[in-house]
Amino acid sequence: MASSSAGFVAGLTAAALATIGVLAYQAAATVPDGLGRAHVGNGPAPGVSKAPRDRRRPEALPARSGQGERVVYSVDDDRVWLVGADNEVRRTFRVTPSTVDPLPGTYAVTSRSSRVTGSDGVPVEHVVRFADVGGVVIGFSAAVDGSTAKPDPRERTGGIRETRADGEAMWRFATIGQQVVVVP
Repeated sequence: MASSSAGFVAGLTAAALATIGVLAYQAAATVPDGLGRAHVGNGPAPGVSKAPRDRRRPEALPARSGQGERVVYSVDDDRVWLVGADNEVRRTFRVTPSTVDPLPGTYAVTSRSSRVTGSDGVPVEHVVRFADVGGVVIGFSAAVDGSTAKPDPRERTGGIRETRADGEAMWRFATIGQQVVVVP
């Protein structure tokens, strides 16, 4: 009796794995063109609608930007919100975008560096990385000299620049695994 139960469970497991495989294949086969590719420029990724904003209050957290503790980054507004577990904004600030934008979606902080040289050759601190777009690593950082100059548009860079004070706040808030929500 025990061996027929084991065979039954093994059969169910095999059927479940086969079903998952078919569904994964179908999902991969229906990915829209351009999804997951680098989105270069300051506008939203093609086919992505903008999150509703209160234009009278640009510092207001965008609607549909997730729940719970998270970093929210608006590609269109060049703004970041550090949001607590209670969904209250702890801090918001403007940033200087990189030349390669992450696609809208939910990411997690994957690595951090206290001080390195940015992809544009500028010494930076408080680097918080969360995405990779076509081989360009995307992350928040502050230039050690405090500059927030726009990057050379001919270079593919992923550094989203903050002031040093904002970089320090991001560093304290966004540890490894912290959710990062990118909205248009």
